[in-house]
Amino acid sequence: MTAPAAIECIRIITSTDPAIRNRSLDSVCRNASVEILLSECEALDTFRRGSGNLYEKVRALFFLYAIHRFHIPEKLGHSTRALVPHAGHTNLLNRRFDEAIDIFLAAQKTTGPGASMSSALAAGYRALGFQTLADQVRHSVRSLRGNQWMFRTGHPSDFPLRLRPEILQRGESGLFPILRETTPVRMDLTHSGWSDIFFLGMDFPEGARVLNVSIDLAVRGADSAPPIPPVEAYVRVIDEPVLRLTSVDLKATADLTTIAEVFDFASDYLGLLKSAVVASGIVPPGMEGACEPLASLLERLTRQPGRGLDLVS
Repeated sequence: MTAPAAIECIRIITSTDPAIRNRSLDSVCRNASVEILLSECEALDTFRRGSGNLYEKVRALFFLYAIHRFHIPEKLGHSTRALVPHAGHTNLLNRRFDEAIDIFLAAQKTTGPGASMSSALAAGYRALGFQTLADQVRHSVRSLRGNQWMFRTGHPSDFPLRLRPEILQRGESGLFPILRETTPVRMDLTHSGWSDIFFLGMDFPEGARVLNVSIDLAVRGADSAPPIPPVEAYVRVIDEPVLRLTSVDLKATADLTTIAEVFDFASDYLGLLKSAVVASGIVPPGMEGACEPLASLLERLTRQPGRGLDLVS
């Protein structure tokens, strides 16, 4: 007799046999009923909560995402509706994904399955999967002694960085000097679908090897200038207590006045610049969730109140 789908999905995750481990989720769920899919999700959710293995936990989360995103709604159709609890939606927006999933599961148990509820659960499981991976990266970064201060600094009064005196001396124009950094652009010659990231790297290490090259660029025929690094960043002190971020390519700029704005990566097109600010320690990751204005942190960084930073890339 064929084993239930829920057992098959967990076998795919835990098996060391390539014939089982490499099976697609669709092959298990394609002909399964809604009842079997729901029992599968219940088993997978219990499994991911109890597993201490990062790979198993994350793969179970993405199985749950795929089942709720693609398989259950297709079998339910549009006639089955379920209201998504507002509290769960609020937790999703606040990146409290575990709490959101618990609320959605409780509501599903009370009202029954629905396409909208599965959509909400899919969003929660997907986000939790990436958050779990990010937490592992954060743990790896924190394990290095030189990085630990960034995660222990939770208030501007504990902030240890100071700009060098040369950056704080005004020139003849009355403006502060500009610090310019350049770097080559990276080209991934064997990079296909992020082949060196989590899943392929663990499932098939031989296939996760990549070849990268660093490239300087020049315009052929324009002049005789040699190739130069095309990625540029400029930073200078300004007489405003703000963190001003500008992307030349995206034609976007923003003045950030609170610490919370730095960690709001999806509010505009400057998410990559904000990530660089956090990764560099200008606004360290330990300050995520802090309610203080940026002015107090910038005051310690620039050694004087009323000053800020202008970062252009």
